[in-house]
Amino acid sequence: MSDDSQDALRSITRKPGLQIWTINNMKMVPVPVKAFGNFFEGDCYIVLYVSTSADIHYWIGRLSSQDEQGAAAIFVTQLDEHLGGSPVQYREVQGYESARFRSYFKNGLIYKKGGVASGFNHVDTNAYNVLRLLHVKGRKHVTATEVEVAWSSFNTGDIFLLDMGKAIVQWNGPHSNRREKLKAVLVAQDIRDRERGGRAQIGVVDGGDERDSPELMKVITTVLGPKPGHLKDPTPDDVSNKSAHKNASASWIRVCFSQDCYILDQGGSSVMVWKGKQASQAERREALNRAVGFIKAKKYPPNTTVEVMTEGGESAMFKHLFKSWKDKGQTKGLGTTYSTGKIAKVDQTRFNTMELHARPQLAAHHRMVDDASGDVKVWRIENLELAEVNPRSYGQFYGGDCYLVLYTYQRAGQQRYILYMWQGRRATKDEITACAYQAVNLDNKYNGAPVQVRVVMGKEPQHFLAIFKGKMIIYEGGTSRSGVDTPEPPIRLFQVRGTTEFNTKATEVPGRASSLNSNDVFLLKTDRLCYLWYGKGCSGDERVMGRAISDVLSKHSKQVVMEGQEPAEFWVALGGKAPYTSSKNPLHSPRLFECSNQTGRFRMTEVDDFAQDDLDEEDVMLLDSWQEIFLWVGNFANQKETKEAWNSAQEYLRMHPAGRDPDTPIIFIKQGHEPLTFTGWFNAWDPLKWNEDDAAARSLMINPGSLDLLRREAAPMRR
Repeated sequence: MSDDSQDALRSITRKPGLQIWTINNMKMVPVPVKAFGNFFEGDCYIVLYVSTSADIHYWIGRLSSQDEQGAAAIFVTQLDEHLGGSPVQYREVQGYESARFRSYFKNGLIYKKGGVASGFNHVDTNAYNVLRLLHVKGRKHVTATEVEVAWSSFNTGDIFLLDMGKAIVQWNGPHSNRREKLKAVLVAQDIRDRERGGRAQIGVVDGGDERDSPELMKVITTVLGPKPGHLKDPTPDDVSNKSAHKNASASWIRVCFSQDCYILDQGGSSVMVWKGKQASQAERREALNRAVGFIKAKKYPPNTTVEVMTEGGESAMFKHLFKSWKDKGQTKGLGTTYSTGKIAKVDQTRFNTMELHARPQLAAHHRMVDDASGDVKVWRIENLELAEVNPRSYGQFYGGDCYLVLYTYQRAGQQRYILYMWQGRRATKDEITACAYQAVNLDNKYNGAPVQVRVVMGKEPQHFLAIFKGKMIIYEGGTSRSGVDTPEPPIRLFQVRGTTEFNTKATEVPGRASSLNSNDVFLLKTDRLCYLWYGKGCSGDERVMGRAISDVLSKHSKQVVMEGQEPAEFWVALGGKAPYTSSKNPLHSPRLFECSNQTGRFRMTEVDDFAQDDLDEEDVMLLDSWQEIFLWVGNFANQKETKEAWNSAQEYLRMHPAGRDPDTPIIFIKQGHEPLTFTGWFNAWDPLKWNEDDAAARSLMINPGSLDLLRREAAPMRR
């Protein structure tokens, strides 16, 4: 290993978060956090994600060289050894990335032309000297590929973003659907917020109704020239259905180079390599290369998924291929089974602030610029203006409001700023617009220095949580605005998630017994006392954080209630007993699949790290909890999808490599009528979610007064 490689590896630790490197002159070079999700087609990347376990992804650009690919593979092996051999390794090919890899980039992947060898670098924040056209595809997992800036790149079925630096115009193909349009909006907003510091405007043109957007069309034609009379027909998605139900029978194949390493071949849909603990260092280092060689020998597609794992560090997908997975130590040898310890939530790793102080270079990797001990100032949007929030109320957010949170900290002797824009789920369109406007004013006040971060209610990043020291409370609705007399509900119920002051928050949920979950701590606030309800599956750390946040929520007496020992008054306050999510420690992780025929043929695509937002109203979703199969039907799903999903659920069970019981119950449910046994697998389920407009769609706008300026700026860009 070279000295440069050793230096790169020494800066890496197993802290929660995402870290990315590109291969430059056969060296690992860190990618700036603001460029996460951007990948040059001519490069290779190494992506490390750490939560309760570690995953290493080796990404191959379609135009990368063999030398770069080889160097990346070597660095992956070295990184695996540096982290003790426990991470699962994944080989990712551009355009065929795994669901797990895509889940790290919620707003999609952007494929950019060129690479390091061509002199390209990841863009600087606030850079406006840009002209590019992005071809956006995908409804669940989005990709945006840089294409030629010309009408010839367009088609009628996809969405295109014309990025001109200070303005981004989204053109929706006449045959694109609602979900694709919304996902493209999120890509545009992500570019605006991360690459332009929030100082770019976004406009949308519907390709089938261009006459409704004459000014924006003038901007587009100023750059591209007159629109031709005919555009290309829609192109089918080119991503094969590798991540569907993986129903090819799994077969173990002995690798000739070691009796302690094995390959699991799933009929070419994926290849998994299992490394025994007794395998030699040379054998372990060759595992990834052997898997690639196996793919070539079997004449499988070069984009076939590869996973490499060590005994004791098996992935959830690997374990899902076995009917039983027993506790470690019960049996020995290949095929031995271990407990996943998985419940309907993920335990969070403690954050070592002392090490962060000693090694500030780690901050960017973990999305924690510091230990959150800086200065905080909070404003609320009130009558479309800024109103200072009393510091005694810091950390309390109401779903009917929008807030600006300015965080100030020191680095290298200089003051740095982060400006968070928190948008309540029930805030009005005017309030959301005013929040963005006031953020620009504050940014100007500080000469453009603040990093701007848009935060949607319920999606708060770790540093935002850490600012409020484990005492963040989110009220479902209402407002804290002065002069608004909102009666206090007789009871309020809050779900507490978190194990430390860096990751804890309490979220209000419907005040009824069905909202409870055995895996969590809940706070029930009444007019005379506050109950601390401890589910049987919660940890001691979670109870400590629940107690701390209860002191903020209520000044009344506290009463601890253990699950199963509730007094009658507790149930009376919740309106009576009712079934709630009480399953604990399932042996297999739940899996969610999207079932769709939007591309012209029926497909099942797995959704990794899923949440309620992943349930698509236009599709059928399959949730496999192992004991049951749920078919969730969106309000806009078509009849053919529903029929195909039912047939596929039965086939999914029959062909599952773990020999699943074909009589496993299949439960058919419709959007808006979800039972607790379904909603319990989703964190902070919102029963009113689909009754509201989407905040992302509501925030779309270009100021009409800016259109003349945009046209003047676009004129020199004309192709």
